[in-house]
Amino acid sequence: MYCCGPTVYGPAHIGNFRTFIIQDVLRRTLEVAGIKVKHVRNITDVDDKTIRESQKLGMSLKDFTKKWEDKFHEDCKKLNLLPPTVEPRATEHIKEQLDMVETLVNKGHAYPVSDGSVYFKISTDENYGKLSRLDKSSLATQSTNSAGDANNADEYERDNVSDFALWKGRKPEDGENYWKSPWGEGRPGWHIECSAMSRKYLGDTFDLHGGGIDLCFPHHENEIAQSECATGVSPSVRKWFHSAHLMVEGEKMSKSLGNLFRLDDLLQKGYTPAQIRLALISGHYRQQLNFTFKGLDDAKSAISKLEKSLSTSLEKLSITKDAFLKKIKAGAKPEGTAFSQAWETLCDDINVPRCLGEIFTAFAKAKETPLIEADIDALGAILYALGLKIFEEKPEEKIDAPKEILEIANARWEAKKAKNYALADELRGKALAEGWVILDKKDGFDIKKA
Repeated sequence: MYCCGPTVYGPAHIGNFRTFIIQDVLRRTLEVAGIKVKHVRNITDVDDKTIRESQKLGMSLKDFTKKWEDKFHEDCKKLNLLPPTVEPRATEHIKEQLDMVETLVNKGHAYPVSDGSVYFKISTDENYGKLSRLDKSSLATQSTNSAGDANNADEYERDNVSDFALWKGRKPEDGENYWKSPWGEGRPGWHIECSAMSRKYLGDTFDLHGGGIDLCFPHHENEIAQSECATGVSPSVRKWFHSAHLMVEGEKMSKSLGNLFRLDDLLQKGYTPAQIRLALISGHYRQQLNFTFKGLDDAKSAISKLEKSLSTSLEKLSITKDAFLKKIKAGAKPEGTAFSQAWETLCDDINVPRCLGEIFTAFAKAKETPLIEADIDALGAILYALGLKIFEEKPEEKIDAPKEILEIANARWEAKKAKNYALADELRGKALAEGWVILDKKDGFDIKKA
């Protein structure tokens, strides 16, 4: 399983993480089904954006990308993503990329130009466009070796179809970010890295390739062309797995609209990683997800409802929460249990929304037919597949009560500890008269507006 990883030039946003989390659910589901998965996810640490942003800050490309790679890994850990089996960096696989480019040139599928760049000639690939079903008559192929006509950008829109850069000749704006090649100093294009690294770690043909739907064209289309023309083996990938786009409150996510959220933005608003993860997988991966704060609140409620229902069943079976958390693993088989329908829907094209619905249906039925330990084991396996951490410690809510109300609440707490319940009740009433409710906790209290 190869998944296109992050381009490390800044913090990943929730749209990026929706794709990575869905891929994580797919991998976990395969593991629960008993399938061993070799998961390769690359790090793009050299391209137009990484070079441009590192140059702006006067940092070396290595130091700049390391900073954002570390941040990506930190966010992945918070969101409970399994680390990939292999995580190759583009800059550490320059030789493999050069070898593939040279093979394509020797086979007549690519051509060098005067500035030291090398382009893939899409007219030599009769199957080009098969993944995204491009209309071949609309393809603007190059008939001359003109770098000015060919496409030098790493990323471009669908209507700019043309020969694309495999190797990019060195330019002044690249600074010291270049490597030697048979065609002169330069650096790899964006598309060639995935073909070279997937081939190195998974072979000429492998089972699954994932990414956001925006990568279907041109990135994945170009990957197929490069790989199959270089190796002569088709298909290079047996199955493709694309996730639909993310909208935010009904609008396209963008900096200009102020709705480009990162994980830290949502954590600062008091949501837990589990709630954020659930909100991002609450819609089917093939369908566009409208991410809203209501959706986050719904995810919060769903986890709370799940924890409450589960706690009731655990209590009846004399299973502690800590003992249950150890059951969240890929070991148990959910077939033939109260949660078998939930498992079957998850196996049916990773249908997370239906799976969640079936989990709550199973708990509703448990009121008539109590769950047994095998059912609890099955739920643990399904929660592992979903990657949902439950019974997490919730972030403390900020108390914005006035100073005088805090003094009343603290005095009440001291009265309660001294077992002066009459005074405690009097102080609670005094706070309520001022519009504040004091809520008891095991080791303290909360204060909220009445």
